[in-house]
Amino acid sequence: MLYALFGIIDMILQVLVWIIIAQVIVSWLVAFNVINTQSNFVRTVLEVLERITDPLYRPIRKIMPDFGGIDFSPIVLILAIQILRKLNEGLALETSATLM
Repeated sequence: MLYALFGIIDMILQVLVWIIIAQVIVSWLVAFNVINTQSNFVRTVLEVLERITDPLYRPIRKIMPDFGGIDFSPIVLILAIQILRKLNEGLALETSATLM
């Protein structure tokens, strides 16, 4: 039961990584005028992705210095999520070892 909970946490963190990657790609496509933000669908997708990721980026952006228009907060957030996933994996293995 507890091992399944660790698996669910890992899955949620992995989905969050994919959401961050999608947000970065869509923002690049908008910045380089590959996709048009006048489309309702594109605007809705961009808004949903930003509403999910902006609260996660905000604390990182407060700490990191300004790099002149280059935003490294998605990279930092993905690294932090990967560290959390490894810690979660270690806890899952440790918990399953103590239960046996």
